[in-house]
Amino acid sequence: MKALVLFSGGVDSTTCLGLAVQKYGAEEVLALSVYYGQKHSKELEAAQKIAAHYGVKLRTLDLALIFADSDCSLLKGSSEDIPKESYAEQLTKTDGAPVSTYVPFRNGLFLSSAASIALSNGCEVIYYGAHSDDAAGNAYPDCSADFNNAINTAIYLGSGNQLRVEAPFIGLTKAQVVAKGLEIGVPYELTWSCYEGGDKPCGVCGTCRDRIAAFRANGIDDPALAKGVH
Repeated sequence: MKALVLFSGGVDSTTCLGLAVQKYGAEEVLALSVYYGQKHSKELEAAQKIAAHYGVKLRTLDLALIFADSDCSLLKGSSEDIPKESYAEQLTKTDGAPVSTYVPFRNGLFLSSAASIALSNGCEVIYYGAHSDDAAGNAYPDCSADFNNAINTAIYLGSGNQLRVEAPFIGLTKAQVVAKGLEIGVPYELTWSCYEGGDKPCGVCGTCRDRIAAFRANGIDDPALAKGVH
């Protein structure tokens, strides 16, 4: 294996997977999906379909116990409702703190776990789909360029200079991520991003709003909504 892709089944990680497969070939790419106690399994189901589409090996990891004390609104044990507004609107109420759908240090934990799996499988790079829109306003601080630089340094040093972290979209907007994916034929109709677990995306949670806007910026409707993904 050459590359491990941290893979949720959403737009950004699926675009990462497409880029990794294009660069290394499907046989050299390992996809890693993580269950962290989220309220539904739609993302993980999407990940399985997309991994099959690309012909890559998919591993799953259960880290739910680590987040058992969190009241993040994405998690099964939370009493919080998932916000039905944009991240910008949510940030006006947080006084600079991350939004309620921020899972505590999730990317740090995922990337550290991924590093162990990547090293055990002979990988030289971990890809993940952090982009500038998620980092904006401190909504998701573990998607920032500063965080990416720090975790890359830590993993590179901690692996004996064997493994690096690459976030190819760290300076891009989600619309620019989608543009790259459209260029290489990413199967966005198979992806799932919605924080709700309904038969089709809700269209109004923060991540639904973001992806709808990103596709519209590229002159098309969100393929998942257009095809009624379920």
